[in-house]
Amino acid sequence: MTDVLQIELVAADRVVWSGEATDVIARTVDGDLGILVNHAPLLSLLTEGVVKITPVEGDAVIAAVEDGFLSVAHNRVSILSEDTYLAGEIDVAAAKTELEAAQAADDEVAIRRADAKIRAVEMAS
Repeated sequence: MTDVLQIELVAADRVVWSGEATDVIARTVDGDLGILVNHAPLLSLLTEGVVKITPVEGDAVIAAVEDGFLSVAHNRVSILSEDTYLAGEIDVAAAKTELEAAQAADDEVAIRRADAKIRAVEMAS
């Protein structure tokens, strides 16, 4: 058995991050889910939220994701989302403007998306 996870964080247009990690936390439709080495096989639906990856080397990888899929099998984790933003790519002022507009429109999905972006930046700080 291996003692690391092989992670792929993928958006529709690019591979956002790929590498070895010790754990991953992601938000699914059933709640937050932590994945460690030797986790049971799993396929779950992602919801708008923050993904935190603890790489074997380096700082944590924090990303805001939209809905998508999380797949785990044989210490390989695939996180597939239409849009994914690493914390360092997010403009907080723009995300706050998005949040205000979403709240004014009473758009729950857009609220969750904007909130995830803001939380990703805050977690990475």
